[in-house]
Amino acid sequence: MAQQHPPRFLKIVEDAKTRVRETNVEEVKKKMDGGNKFLLVDVREESEFARDHLPRAVHLGKGIIERDIEARVPDLASEIVLYCGGGFRSALAADNLQKMGYTNVISMDGGIRGWREKGYPLTKE
Repeated sequence: MAQQHPPRFLKIVEDAKTRVRETNVEEVKKKMDGGNKFLLVDVREESEFARDHLPRAVHLGKGIIERDIEARVPDLASEIVLYCGGGFRSALAADNLQKMGYTNVISMDGGIRGWREKGYPLTKE
């Protein structure tokens, strides 16, 4: 069952979504299957990532992504796809990365829940 989010949180998410590009789980799966080069970033909490995550994903939690992204991705034009549980935290993180100068950031709407619903593979590695 989807979590009920508080109204003020939803308000800032909706505001961020007016500025970020979004994709869906099907498109990310196609990109992965097609061998497209992009950085897939899980912005959930470390414990959520340890439980399971998308193949190829790296973990840069929403709490630290702004601090650590420059060391991980020095090229501001790199394609970065962010995901979380459902697409809210990833939209907020994408908005901040754009404010930092990243020009090719995409938030995966539906998040890992949508990925699971499609039966797409997950890993713990």
